[in-house]
Amino acid sequence: MPKNFFTRAHSRALTNRRKVAVAGVAALGTAALALSAVPSSADTVTTGAPAAASQVATGTVLHNVKGTVTDQLAADTVKLDTFASQKKAADAAAARQAAAKLAAQAAAKKAAADAAAKKAAQQHAAQAAAGRSVVRPQMQTVAAKTYANNLDGWIRQALDIMKSKNIPGSYSGLHRNIMRESSGNPLAINNWDINAINGIPSKGLLQVIPPTFQAYHVTGTSWNIYDPVANITAAANYAAHRYGSIDNVNSAY
Repeated sequence: MPKNFFTRAHSRALTNRRKVAVAGVAALGTAALALSAVPSSADTVTTGAPAAASQVATGTVLHNVKGTVTDQLAADTVKLDTFASQKKAADAAAARQAAAKLAAQAAAKKAAADAAAKKAAQQHAAQAAAGRSVVRPQMQTVAAKTYANNLDGWIRQALDIMKSKNIPGSYSGLHRNIMRESSGNPLAINNWDINAINGIPSKGLLQVIPPTFQAYHVTGTSWNIYDPVANITAAANYAAHRYGSIDNVNSAY
C-alpha cells in the first residue's frame, strides 16, 4: 500500500465533508428564501428545523415592521391633532378679529350718524332762531323824548304827534297863529265874540271852541281843552281839513 494512502484518504474525506457543509448552507439559504416568500399566516412548515428557525426570524421581522408602522401612524395622528387644534385656534382668532372689525365699523357709522343728526339739529335750530328774529325783530329800547314845558316845547311835541298822524303843519305856521290868537297863553279865553255869546267861547293857545276840539281831537292827547299839546294838535287837525294846513291860516279861522 502506498505511504500516502491515509493522507489522500483523509484528504478526500475532508473534501467530501466540505461539500456536504456547503450543500447544507445552500439548502438553508434556499429554505430561508422560500420562507420569506410564504405569508406569515401559513400554518404548516415541512422543510425541517432550519425552516422553523427561518419562520421565527421572519415573524420577528414582521413584528418589528408592524410596530414601526403603528408608531408612525400614532405620530402622524398626533401631528394631525396638533394641526387641527392650531387651525381651530387660528379660525377662532380670525372670527374674533372679524367680529371686532364689524363692531368697530358699526360704532363708527353710528358715531357719524349721531354727529350728522346733531349737526342737522343745530342747523335747524339756527335757522328757526333766524326765522324768529326776522318775524319778531328785537325791540330796541329808545329813551323817551322829553320836551321843555314852554311854548317851544309844546310846539315841538305837537309837531311830532302831527307827523305820526299825517297832519300837515310847520313850526313857523303854528307859532305865528298861536301868537296872534293867544300870545302864547294856554289859559286864554275869549268871552266877547259871537262864540262867547253863543256859550261856546274860544279857549287855549289856538282859541278852539269846545265842539271843534271834540270833533278834531287827536288820539293820544289829553281831553282837556286847555292842555297846550292837545289844543295845538286839535286846531292843526281842523285847519288841515278846512284849509289844507295850519300854515295857510293867517287870520281868524
